[in-house]
Amino acid sequence: MTWSALLVLAAGTYAMKAAGPVALGNRALPPRAEAMFALLAVTLLAALVAVSTFADGRSLTLDARAGGLAAAAVAIRLKAPFVAVVAAAAATAALLRVAF
Repeated sequence: MTWSALLVLAAGTYAMKAAGPVALGNRALPPRAEAMFALLAVTLLAALVAVSTFADGRSLTLDARAGGLAAAAVAIRLKAPFVAVVAAAAATAALLRVAF
């Protein structure tokens, strides 16, 4: 993913979030639309994590970043604090880079 594509996606997300109050004024959005807009940022973040973890240029790769992501997922599942999640991911990725 290029920086220009990332900036276009970010601008589009912010434009959609701003379009609601501008277009609707004081009226409330339907609940289904509110749920959809709330999930846009989460979806974009998940896509960026996936691309950053598994992409190397224009090809897919499985390296230490994937191991770090797996360690972070385990730490999150164990309800570890955010700092511990980041530390586990970084340590796992570093150890995998040294080992392989």
